[in-house]
Amino acid sequence: MRKLLHVIIILGVLTLSGCALNQMVKMADEQNLTVTPNPLEVHADTVAFEMSANLPVKMLKKGKVYTINTFYQYGDSELALDPIQFKAEDYPNADEQQPQQTQEFAFAYSPAMKNGMLQIQGVALDPKNGKSKETERLDVAPGVITTSKLVKAVYHPTYADHGYNNQEELVPVLVNFYFDQGRSVLKYSERRSDRGKKFDAFIAEKNVTRTVTITGTHSPEGAERINSTLAKDRAKSIEDYYRKQMNKYDYAGMADSIKFITKDVVEDWSIFKDSLAVYEGISSEEKSAYLDIVNGPGSYEEKEDKLHKLPTYNKVFRELYPKLRVAKTSILKVKEKKTDAEISVLAKQIADGQASADTLSEEELMYGATLTPSLKEKEAIYLAATKKSGSWNAHNNLGAVYVAMAMEGNSSAGDKAMAQLEIAANKNATAEVHANLASVQLMKGNPYKAHEHLTKATSLSGDNASGVNGVRGSVQIMLAKYGDAVRSTSNATDDATNLFNKGLAQLLNKDYQNALGTFKEAATKDSEMALAYYGAAIASAHTGNEDDVYDYIGQAVEADPELKQKALEDLEFATYVSNEQFRNLLK
Repeated sequence: MRKLLHVIIILGVLTLSGCALNQMVKMADEQNLTVTPNPLEVHADTVAFEMSANLPVKMLKKGKVYTINTFYQYGDSELALDPIQFKAEDYPNADEQQPQQTQEFAFAYSPAMKNGMLQIQGVALDPKNGKSKETERLDVAPGVITTSKLVKAVYHPTYADHGYNNQEELVPVLVNFYFDQGRSVLKYSERRSDRGKKFDAFIAEKNVTRTVTITGTHSPEGAERINSTLAKDRAKSIEDYYRKQMNKYDYAGMADSIKFITKDVVEDWSIFKDSLAVYEGISSEEKSAYLDIVNGPGSYEEKEDKLHKLPTYNKVFRELYPKLRVAKTSILKVKEKKTDAEISVLAKQIADGQASADTLSEEELMYGATLTPSLKEKEAIYLAATKKSGSWNAHNNLGAVYVAMAMEGNSSAGDKAMAQLEIAANKNATAEVHANLASVQLMKGNPYKAHEHLTKATSLSGDNASGVNGVRGSVQIMLAKYGDAVRSTSNATDDATNLFNKGLAQLLNKDYQNALGTFKEAATKDSEMALAYYGAAIASAHTGNEDDVYDYIGQAVEADPELKQKALEDLEFATYVSNEQFRNLLK
């Protein structure tokens, strides 16, 4: 009888347990599940979402566990995700309050997952005996919105500066002529000195000259000081001599293009102090005595009188003062350069082996590559530059040419670019090198590596900066850095592709109105860009403008009929897909 009673008790417990599980499963129909976002979306190759579960009051029975198993079902495949588990002991007030949990989920996205469904199945469990009851599977969110995958990859060949200046450059030619005390006549000995002969030879060569600046000075003693026009007369004496020599060598009309500027420095101690600093005839202490007077109080004349009383004055007067009686001549001549046409021809000849590499400097050779639009010719010239010098910028620019070739569809150019850029990076890992490596990594399908290189290429300026910002913006969209992408594309080259990516970044950043305006701007730049109209349709769907959705979808499929099927399956248009007008547009 005792054994029979024990069996009856066990059966009663099991019966009560089974009833509790049945009740939990039955009440699960009233559970409240919220998925955000709904539909699911992919960002940076990850589908992330949050699910909140609220169980009905009194559903969770004492000693029982309720588990919400989550699955993403697509095609013939299924991905099991982490469960949400409610244990009765964790919710002591379950008879009065709804048990609640919110959990974050994420799974790696693949294109096969585009059309699928997030499902849940509840399981009521009695841990004591292992018995369980399951609910039916429930669809909770469709997937996946792939708008972020509309991003257009952008590449940019970033060339380093060739270092050549093809603009007019002025080269200073400096000549000093010295005068006797109190005199402004240019002496024969000065004209026949080495300085005078070089000066005469310079004029004879008829160098293209822009300005001749002549500064006359005087020494500080009385005989020079009291003649107020002496410094000016010395400068004028050199100008007259210069003009006489131009007439001698028949400058004709060339003389009128040269501007003469004469200056005079009167009662100014600066030249004396500069000369004293390099004068080795007296000691530092003796120099200090001169500077104490010159920098001290008193007029120019009073200071000059005090200098007479210094013990070294006679020596300084003999050795230093004559160097202050001078007319300093500064001639700005135009630097001789090859014409662009000459450089272009010679660069191609060097590349073809028809001329010696020494015919041009490295800077001229690299500049020559910029004078041809042909990528093949650029390649040959930069290849010659790498052999001539092996500099980092020669290898970088050859790598940049290969980036440009890869952009035009050359399948082997990407690997060639990588090889040259790795050499350049080993020599000098500059911003230009990293910018090009970013494009190569993006071509290879690795936006993460591309982003690392772009981070190291932030110091670029000018056209390179705007070009690389387009690359940066596209990479940032791929990594779901949408706010950063808006800023980068706003500073990128103003073309249709960058404008499209900017609009996409704004759309994904939930700035729908500005996104619409940017997509329209992209379509204005390129009226055949179907995705610009498609993006505008998505932005209009988010703002609830049904007429614009139909208008832009119509323009999108007219530009690219292959978008019809995409639009029908795109969950961005889930509320419109059953609409007759929408479906008629996509027939």
